[in-house]
Amino acid sequence: MLWRDEFCRIVLIDEPDYPGFCRVVLERHVKEMTDLVPAERARLMNAVFATEAVLRELLSPRKVNLASLGNAVPHLHWHVIPRHGDDRHFPKPIWAEPSRARGAPRAAPDRATLTAALKAHLS
Repeated sequence: MLWRDEFCRIVLIDEPDYPGFCRVVLERHVKEMTDLVPAERARLMNAVFATEAVLRELLSPRKVNLASLGNAVPHLHWHVIPRHGDDRHFPKPIWAEPSRARGAPRAAPDRATLTAALKAHLS
């Protein structure tokens, strides 16, 4: 857990191939974005965009992928995934077959720095 309020939480995913991979998860059970009222949609996306901004500042990825799938778990959440040109799947989605063998591990972001930056963006 990196950040949380009564509406949503931001968690850091333990994914060695994609350090910095985060999920923004709505606290209550909602299946689709259109189940939220417009103000709630904006609030959730503000957390997604803050997460993207922080990851860009700290990791300088080539691209950040944003995804809301929910096929396996129909609970509203967003994946925020920093991507680098040499990652295993680039330019494909991380859920595709790998494009290359696992390379040298990329350093994970400092958890305390990540948490502090999210708090600054979301306060």
